[in-house]
Amino acid sequence: MNEANYRVKVARDLEDLIPVFMSNRRKELDTLRVALASADFEQLRQLGHRMKGVGVSYGFDHVSTIGKYIEDGARSGDRASLEARIAEYAEYLSKVQIAYE
Repeated sequence: MNEANYRVKVARDLEDLIPVFMSNRRKELDTLRVALASADFEQLRQLGHRMKGVGVSYGFDHVSTIGKYIEDGARSGDRASLEARIAEYAEYLSKVQIAYE
């Protein structure tokens, strides 16, 4: 993944919300993994859809992009793609750097 994807600029007025936002993303990652393990494609689709909306709302465009891929992969039942995207999401969450403007 491009290093620029790991850098996020967030509006300063959202700074107090970001720790909870990031905590929720880590919980979401765990939920994605459980849903994939049980082949719950409907839950994966719903989570991907939610990620699409929440990522952009907080300035995390890449969360939205991954969410779209997860939603699409769940619709088609593409387990390999879902595994790859969930792994990408885990890497993203572990490396993301946030700057407040």
